[in-house]
Amino acid sequence: MECRDSSDRQNQPEDRSLSSEADDIVPDKRKRESEPDTTQQNSWWKTTLCSYFRRFDGSCSHGESCRYAHGEAELRPRPDNTWDPTSERAKKIAKTETDEGEKERQLGGVMMTEALEAESGDNASGLSKCLVNLPMKWSPDDLKKFLSEQGVLFNSVKKKKGMYVGFVTFESIEQARTAVKALDGKSFANNRTLKVSDVVPRSFEKKSKVTRPPNTTQQVENPSEAVDGSNIIAAVIDDDDNDDDSTIPNGSVLKGRSVRNVVTPLAHMTYPNQIENKKNSLMQNLRKLTNNVRKACPNGVSLPEWILKSKEIGRLPCELVGVIESPLINGYRNKCEFSVGYSLQGKPTVGFLLGNFREGVTAVEEPVDCPNISRISVKYAAIFQDFLQHSPLPLRNRLNNSGFWRQLTVREGRKPCKISEADNLENIIQEVLLIVQVCTVGLDDGQVKLEVEKLAQAFSVGSSMEFPPLPLTAFVIQDHTGISNVAPSDAPVRYVFIRRDEGDYGLHMTDDVVEPRINDHINNLRFSISPTAFFQVNTLAAEKLYALAGDWADLGPDTLLFDICCGTGTIGLTLAHRVGMVVGIEMNASAISDAQRNAEINGIKNCNFVCGKAEDVIGSLMKDYLSTPKKLNGISDAAENNEVTTNANKEKISDADHVPGPEDSLSIDDGNGSSGSKCSGDEDGLRKDCVLKSSSPQQQFKNVVAIVDPPRAGLHPTVIKVLRTQSRLRRLVYISCNPESLVANAIELCTPSGDKTEKGNNQKNWQWRHMSAAGLARHRSKSMPTSEPFNPIKAMGVDLFPHTPHCELVMLLER
Repeated sequence: MECRDSSDRQNQPEDRSLSSEADDIVPDKRKRESEPDTTQQNSWWKTTLCSYFRRFDGSCSHGESCRYAHGEAELRPRPDNTWDPTSERAKKIAKTETDEGEKERQLGGVMMTEALEAESGDNASGLSKCLVNLPMKWSPDDLKKFLSEQGVLFNSVKKKKGMYVGFVTFESIEQARTAVKALDGKSFANNRTLKVSDVVPRSFEKKSKVTRPPNTTQQVENPSEAVDGSNIIAAVIDDDDNDDDSTIPNGSVLKGRSVRNVVTPLAHMTYPNQIENKKNSLMQNLRKLTNNVRKACPNGVSLPEWILKSKEIGRLPCELVGVIESPLINGYRNKCEFSVGYSLQGKPTVGFLLGNFREGVTAVEEPVDCPNISRISVKYAAIFQDFLQHSPLPLRNRLNNSGFWRQLTVREGRKPCKISEADNLENIIQEVLLIVQVCTVGLDDGQVKLEVEKLAQAFSVGSSMEFPPLPLTAFVIQDHTGISNVAPSDAPVRYVFIRRDEGDYGLHMTDDVVEPRINDHINNLRFSISPTAFFQVNTLAAEKLYALAGDWADLGPDTLLFDICCGTGTIGLTLAHRVGMVVGIEMNASAISDAQRNAEINGIKNCNFVCGKAEDVIGSLMKDYLSTPKKLNGISDAAENNEVTTNANKEKISDADHVPGPEDSLSIDDGNGSSGSKCSGDEDGLRKDCVLKSSSPQQQFKNVVAIVDPPRAGLHPTVIKVLRTQSRLRRLVYISCNPESLVANAIELCTPSGDKTEKGNNQKNWQWRHMSAAGLARHRSKSMPTSEPFNPIKAMGVDLFPHTPHCELVMLLER
């Protein structure tokens, strides 16, 4: 409207007199429009894009006479040299500033508190330098090549792929000075700016304060005794404005970075504002589904009706009903994984990393101010941290993947309660399972066993000293050698049971060891959880999540429910009373064992759980359960191969469900930790022996529904193809902790089929690694067999993670 009024006024001069007298009364605005080159422009003249142009991607009816710009070419900078924030220039500048800000944050926040083995025995101060902001993909050879190209002489280099930082040692002070002069501030590799910082060798004496070295970096101390005298601490923190000996530099970027901001970045917001923030984020992700399916729709095929209607609901593929709030906002996590490392002050610490390892951040801070962590978990982290101050075994070194102590996991089991009773959180936590991850490579078994016994005693005594005493059910040692703390399901474990007799906290060895478990409750069902099995971290919110999934799935007595990526069977078991049969699929053998155990504990007999990768077994399972009655007279060969009744889980419930308590003795299994309730043998044997069957697929069901709850990466393409091409599957409920992977999978499920199916071009596969998940899904949809697509019906968020940006997204797909 404003454009039209402006244009009407601009057309008036045709009826006016052209005398100089008339010119004197022409408004200033008209004078500026007639003199486009004047330096005294109105701040809004051609500096802002026309609203009509922005909204409808086309010029308004006034064309050149409009005082607003109709494209990037017409757009001019404002008097203060800024650009219209809706323009591509402004967006590009903002992104550049953001990237630069992130770069500066990284340069000011490189917190390498790990011990790095020196290549030579000469650890003189000034001979080691840290290069910051190197390309992540560089290897040591790439760094050596770069230094040689710059004419820099050096003694040795250290650089790990996936990190922004590298280390260089020199043979003389003169070489180091020449290198700093040649490298510091140098621009290279996509406008990166290289920064060189000192790495000062330090002794491993305990000190109460960090001593400031005579240079521009702040060096932390390692208070623990050195295992190897050749180690150095590489801690790089910018400290241009710090003039005292405070432990954290006043002028450093690190001053504003805390574990609370890293772990719970939304904690500063009120909870209603957090919910609104997550709703907006979910809407942005859902719009990607509409846009990508529109692009992927084959030529000559009509757009789906839901895309045509998306304009009426803000380009969303379906209605976003809202976000269900978590009943418990603070201390809701029933599983906490604490890293072991050094703090900024060089103190052995159990807590959370202050950033990503690839950014050069390895500093760990205590979790004392994280609102999503319970007091019990924080206390156990503190007990473990106190123990590490005197342990002779080394802490994890992420630079060279060495060290003994790696991680502490605290799993809490809660008794059944109403949401109103959850306000007093500590009263509903009745069991605690502790898992300490270690790496025993190169260490004597006797020394390891002694340290484990001391730690078990420390946990027992420390938990008893609290008031009220902390619950403590069992203690597990997990042996893992990988680079990541995410251990495989077959990582060796040692079960340690806690004895807390009055006045006696010693060890009592026994060979009769059963796998420790804790119990949690969802919808009045009791779930027995093994140490490494998946279980939703927010139990009370999970109840709402599963109830929503069941309501949307439209279940009934004649329903066959496929629970894909079922974990310990929580979804299928909570909905089993509403369906005829549940078929659960999970690749983790321990989780499948838990699922069958939980079915027996709760008296549920209409659930079959199959152990195997979903992409390997879902095809044969769909064929077996959805085949014609003629084929159901017996079990097919595929079913016989993929479903073998296990004998490992036929032990008595009284033994299998035994959970050690305070009256149990503390014992250590020196073996690999295998027990009767777990599967054994090689990987193929696991998949065969751990498949649990309660009946053969002889019943026909009118209604077939699938509920999928995959990990963050989403469903395997093979699983998507089976779901898409199985015509009897008419309804699918997708639960995702990563909305981006849901959108990518939904693109393949919802894109209409073309007349011809394209085959993948292996010659172009190298380009796929640079595509987004949505872009890759669009390409895969072209090779999808001709089949009826799903339609998104509705979506809803469920907040399982208050104070964080993460949110579960549930979407109903039908056809």
